[in-house]
Amino acid sequence: MSLIIICISFPGTHSLLSFGMATSEGTEIPEYVYVGMVDDVQYGYYDSTMEKPVPMFNWINKTTGREFWERRSWHIIHHRDIIKWSLRNTVQHFNHTGVHTYQHISHCELDDDGTQRANLYYAYDGKDFVSLDVETGTWVAAVPQAVFYKHKREADTALQQIFFQYYREKCFELLNLYLKYGNETLQRKVRPAVTLIQRKARESAGTDIICHVTGFYPREVEVNWVRDGKHLLEEEVWSGEVLPNGDTTYQLRKILTVSPEDQKKHSYSCQVDHASLDEKMDVKWVPEAALNIGLVAGGVLAALGLIIAVIIGALIWKKRASGARSPDYTPAQTNEKSDASSNSSNNDSGVTPLTEKDSDKKN
Repeated sequence: MSLIIICISFPGTHSLLSFGMATSEGTEIPEYVYVGMVDDVQYGYYDSTMEKPVPMFNWINKTTGREFWERRSWHIIHHRDIIKWSLRNTVQHFNHTGVHTYQHISHCELDDDGTQRANLYYAYDGKDFVSLDVETGTWVAAVPQAVFYKHKREADTALQQIFFQYYREKCFELLNLYLKYGNETLQRKVRPAVTLIQRKARESAGTDIICHVTGFYPREVEVNWVRDGKHLLEEEVWSGEVLPNGDTTYQLRKILTVSPEDQKKHSYSCQVDHASLDEKMDVKWVPEAALNIGLVAGGVLAALGLIIAVIIGALIWKKRASGARSPDYTPAQTNEKSDASSNSSNNDSGVTPLTEKDSDKKN
């Protein structure tokens, strides 16, 4: 069983978290793994197959950052030795065999008003084992089997002082240092993208409208379904969790179920409030049926326009074709009436046709 860590920072709060896990020998995974987080951003990584911890922030690779990271790396490796020692002692105390794990979580939070909180927890095989109460300076056994470990820790007064100094002072100094130099990464603001998706409701005759908000940073976001522009809806709304994207931004879904009757009587919109926005985003839902009607109407108008264009084009072509002939042109006549008309025209001009009889007299 493994301990699952979810790092959540609330508005106006910053946190520094360290997670480490030691594993018994004889497995394919490293004997020790370390992950460091500032708020929800990973700042460092180390495992026992590596020579030294690796920083994740660009500023750490600069001159001031290198000096800081050398000191921080020493503490990470030193803590590795403490966790591996704790695993060996716990396994021996229980007389266990096989593969076992020992995990630690150290966590300090700093509010904008200066309020400080710090915690240190240990787990054996994924279950709470022992923790440090920073306020009282005592170790607390989560299970009876951990009492021996509590006594071991409290007997080492020198190590006790190191722990208390770190969780009362040093942890917060480190957090402020990360916030100062990692400001570009930690305090950046990325606007969300909002998409509305419609589908048939699974358990009713209504419609599910999914408001999908994604690509935003920081993590804190407020998403609400609103009816008629003023009524916040809660009962008909299902809300998912804020989930990470692969690019260090986040996403969230909220689903509203609307009955056919309410679709006709009301309007709905998804409102999003985020630190990256000057004002709330308000995305109105347009039912797909209305969109389809618009598409059909647009298609009909386009078809009518095409038909009218074809008719006009045909009329223009016909007019041009008929205008190619001259208006004074008269077609030639080849029938008998035309021949008779030609003879009559010759008589009128005073010319008498010559006949065969007249021709003989002249001869």
